[in-house]
Amino acid sequence: MKKITRIWLLLLLIPGPYVNAQYVMDYKRTADNYFESKDYYSAAQYYTRALGGYKSTKLEVKPYLPEKRTPKKGKAFKDHEQMVYKLAESYRMYFDYGNAEKTYAEVLAQPEATTMFPLARFWYGVSLRANAKYDEALSQFQQFKQEYKTLDDYANRANLEIANCEFASNEMKKPSRFEVQKMAGNINQGGANYAAAQPNTSTLYFTSSRLDQSELEKKNTPFVNNIYEATAGVNDSYSNEKKVQIPIAKGFEQGTPAFSADGNTMYLTRWSVKDGVKNAMIYTSAKQGDTWSEPAPLDAAVNVPGYSSKEPFATPDGKYLVFASNRPGGMGKYDLWYSTIIDGKIGTAQNMGTTINTKDEEQAAFYDPKSKMLVFSTNGRIGFGGLDFFQSKGEFGNWTVPENMGTPLNSQKDDVYYASADSDLGMRKGYISSDRESVCCLEIYSVKRKSKMLGGLVLDCDTRQPLTGTKVTLLDTVANKVIDQMVIDESGLYTFEVEMKKRYKILAEKENYFTKALQVSTNPLERMDTLMSPSLCLNRYEIGKAIILKDIFYDYNKADLRSQSLVVLDTLLQIMIDNPAITIELSAHTDSKGTDAYNLKLSEARAQACVNYLISKGIARNRLESKGYGESKPIAPNNQPNGKDNPDGRQLNRRTEFKVLRN
Repeated sequence: MKKITRIWLLLLLIPGPYVNAQYVMDYKRTADNYFESKDYYSAAQYYTRALGGYKSTKLEVKPYLPEKRTPKKGKAFKDHEQMVYKLAESYRMYFDYGNAEKTYAEVLAQPEATTMFPLARFWYGVSLRANAKYDEALSQFQQFKQEYKTLDDYANRANLEIANCEFASNEMKKPSRFEVQKMAGNINQGGANYAAAQPNTSTLYFTSSRLDQSELEKKNTPFVNNIYEATAGVNDSYSNEKKVQIPIAKGFEQGTPAFSADGNTMYLTRWSVKDGVKNAMIYTSAKQGDTWSEPAPLDAAVNVPGYSSKEPFATPDGKYLVFASNRPGGMGKYDLWYSTIIDGKIGTAQNMGTTINTKDEEQAAFYDPKSKMLVFSTNGRIGFGGLDFFQSKGEFGNWTVPENMGTPLNSQKDDVYYASADSDLGMRKGYISSDRESVCCLEIYSVKRKSKMLGGLVLDCDTRQPLTGTKVTLLDTVANKVIDQMVIDESGLYTFEVEMKKRYKILAEKENYFTKALQVSTNPLERMDTLMSPSLCLNRYEIGKAIILKDIFYDYNKADLRSQSLVVLDTLLQIMIDNPAITIELSAHTDSKGTDAYNLKLSEARAQACVNYLISKGIARNRLESKGYGESKPIAPNNQPNGKDNPDGRQLNRRTEFKVLRN
């Protein structure tokens, strides 16, 4: 629905009743009328004609050639400058940023430009940024900030635009994570084409404002948004597009389809425009063979009277309906809201909160329940300018701070309406809508993630069986942040999408098991698409149950640790690092040779030696307790039944253990 301009070029070129001769003779007045009625395309045509034949000078004044002279000061000068500025505004308002940039430059070439038109430099910067001239745009926004003394939304927006330009210049240097291509076939033809949805692998639904000959014959607006479908061809192309057989109400347009998991319910937006104000509501329609039922509006749980709700998305698990609305209770303009779906009934909508929403525009949500990834578009956060895609991990009611998804998924213009090509593919393959290559309108692009996969197994150390239910986390070791997370199924296998030439940490966690971490470099992925890391096995523990540390050796009758013992203690050290919440007791035991008092003192010294080693390696003292038990807790007989010495039993009793006291 964004950026759908009703282009009247066809009517301007057709002679006859469509263009009244009285207005043709007075281009400026006609242009002003179109400008006031917000038909900016027509206004631009007539301002161009008026400026081309301007009567106050013999020079041909071209608004797109800033080096040309303008008339001398006076009423004619002011009329001329007003027309040039309105021409620049008209270009910008129908998104022709190429001509807008040139025309704002002509406006600003005049000495009194910023006095007459205080926002001209701001919009010049916007036009430069929309043409991906980030360094030039940055300079204009910085100058605007110095010149503009009013404290309002434009002053605040200039700060965001400055941040956008700095961010975009830096991001453009980074390697791309996606392949983005304009859709092949006949999808992108005439008008705007956007908001793709794919309920099955053979059919693509989308919204289009293409020319409708039947409407033209009725002398109605020929560009009407409606829902179309196309069939799959070779190489991800779609063709044989046709209107979906779904009723449309007189005076309304409709689009942005979304589907239930079974494909039998369509959610869509219907809207009308009155006095330049759009009012939108969300409807549902039921599949009836090859046609769809008359759309019925959702109740006030979603469609609040007097406000707009639009751009529905039904999560693939059938649990939630997400949509954009400017209803009360939001952060600003359009916010993202969600409702539960229980037995087909839509619950009362809840705002997605300040972690997601800003005071500006949030639009067109997508959510993948498997990866717990939310994708949406906003112009209220630092990005490339216009609407950018952002992603946030979590579940409804609890989200991470959104991150810009980078280039080429995002561009200097508007990027919106992500849809997955299949519910199992999530962000690996899908569609977006963007006007990056168009003057006026959104077009549909296919998106494919440049996937490099890292995987492995998680096993029980004792049984060597897959450890179902283990939570596995992928962490960026440089930024020290969580990249992705999953809970493994009965296969025991985890897989993550990763970037090349980076170091990651894999963290495996399960209740009553020691957490274990694995450091991984993705350098080998330059030669392959998937890297399988070594299997992680987790050891089970119980609170208060002792675990023997094998091969801990001391000098005879001393508490000094031998060098080979440090290798074993380093294993315990890693457990303490990977499990920062646990507190342990380290204990030492002896056999029965010697007096009880001597053995107790020796065991206490040996336990303390182990604790001291861990403390020397950075483990906090309050996480460690030492305990010597002497000969009081044998696990094997020190003597044989006949009273003779039992060397094997004594060796088992001379041991070091640890147990978890708290976690």
